[in-house]
Amino acid sequence: MQIPETYLQKINPLVAHARSLVEKGESLAALAFIGSLSKDQVIPVVLDDSSDESKDSSARAISMAAAMLEADFIFQVREAWKLPTRYVARHEAILEQYGSVGASPYAEDVVALSLETTHGTWIATIPLKAKPPSKKRRTFGPVVFEHMPQVEGRFVGLLPNKENESGSLH
Repeated sequence: MQIPETYLQKINPLVAHARSLVEKGESLAALAFIGSLSKDQVIPVVLDDSSDESKDSSARAISMAAAMLEADFIFQVREAWKLPTRYVARHEAILEQYGSVGASPYAEDVVALSLETTHGTWIATIPLKAKPPSKKRRTFGPVVFEHMPQVEGRFVGLLPNKENESGSLH
């Protein structure tokens, strides 16, 4: 399943901006962009992922903003770490030995993007690569989203349930 074009029109400029920031040598702030297509509005919300409590608080802030805006989508952008495919089977052992994926020597720096819409959720993780000759500047390649209906966690399922709001389901 592909992302509907109306959402791509909203998120492609945000992806381009993220790329320009890392190419200037800046780090990406973890942000959620809550958007309403009918109101043609997008509200940014800063994500604090420094602790479980701050993650919960950020998720609540996103959910509240989405409800207030009657949002159609939530687009999240952040830098993250990912294990290369060949190490995924050893995930538990790596966590036990190093405490986190980021602390392990196997961690790969990525740009993590997620788009939650009323049509589903899509995820993309794109490796960050050095942009020579600079040691500080980086870039990332093409963004390929994968439809992930099975994704779970505190940062998904944050859109308002439009059917419940209309009173048609109880």
